[in-house]
Amino acid sequence: MEKILDIVEVISYEKGLETSVVTELIKECMIKIAQEELSEDANFSVVIDEKERTLKLFQTLSICADGENHSANQISLTEAKALNAEASLGDELNYEISLENMSRSAINTLFRMLEGRLQKLLEDKLYEKLRTRVGKIVSGQVVRVDDEENTYVEIEELRGVLSMKNRIKGERFKVGDTISCVLKNLRFNKGGEMHLELSRTTPKFLTELLALEVPEIKDGEVVIEGCARIPGDRAKIALSTQNPRIDPIGSTVGTKGVRINAVSQELNGESIDCVEYCENAEMFIAKSLSPATIVSVKIDRESEEKKKAIVTLTSDQKSKAIGRGGVNIRLASMLTGYEIEIKEVGVSDLFEAQESGGEEGGKKIGLDALESLFKE
Repeated sequence: MEKILDIVEVISYEKGLETSVVTELIKECMIKIAQEELSEDANFSVVIDEKERTLKLFQTLSICADGENHSANQISLTEAKALNAEASLGDELNYEISLENMSRSAINTLFRMLEGRLQKLLEDKLYEKLRTRVGKIVSGQVVRVDDEENTYVEIEELRGVLSMKNRIKGERFKVGDTISCVLKNLRFNKGGEMHLELSRTTPKFLTELLALEVPEIKDGEVVIEGCARIPGDRAKIALSTQNPRIDPIGSTVGTKGVRINAVSQELNGESIDCVEYCENAEMFIAKSLSPATIVSVKIDRESEEKKKAIVTLTSDQKSKAIGRGGVNIRLASMLTGYEIEIKEVGVSDLFEAQESGGEEGGKKIGLDALESLFKE
């Protein structure tokens, strides 16, 4: 155990830990071994000897009268005087215990315990560091791809798993590739091993990529109010700003689309629609169905189970509102939180309604309906 404090400093440097933390850890291990070898009830302590650069183990004993039945924390007066001639009844005696006098198995156990405690301490430190990065982008190198296409990525000396369901359709990775993902979840499995779940399909991945690419979003000048994705196909994001000098959509798209295209490229060509956020639900729903032109939006107030909106549009705009495979209307519904029902109206009906004054039976349609939609 000579020069143990020098060893502590080396361990601290190599593991990136505070010297005091490693020292306390060794103290705990020494006391634990002494309790297992000698007595669980004994009162042990470890003292730093700066001069000899070591740690010394002591047992604190109370001096009792000869002939009394004493506990593990007591010593008879005669035995105490053999150790210290000045000992007297009622005093406390700190008796040094040499670990070298313990069994070889005790020493081996001490080192195994210390190694295990150090590993646990490093894992806890790494866990606290990674816990703050849940929902943030992490990057790492692919070290393995198994038969089920689960991709294992080395991050912060740990392996994260990018499963097939969390991978964008059409993506394939090979060993050696450097990829970026969102740290979706962090937990310990039954064996105590830390498990990192990675994802490239969550909407959070898109919003974090935009924050990296668009300074106005990173600085908080432009706020992402909502995001909906069908990974690898299409996405919609709702943007707002309190700064009248900033165009939230223009700043996000960038000159000639350079910013949004960079994000789209990272997402395997996923198309990204930018929508200006509105607090007015009807207006927000209308904008979210872009590029379709909407005649009117009516919120179904009677529906208690779910939020529902009835969208009126002309037949030539229906396909645009629905989108290929229903993608556009699905994304609009996800973005706004409303179930959207499409209602068609003929173009001729709109013109007839306008010619007759814009209202039929007190119900606004056509351009009047569109005008009322954007009035608060």
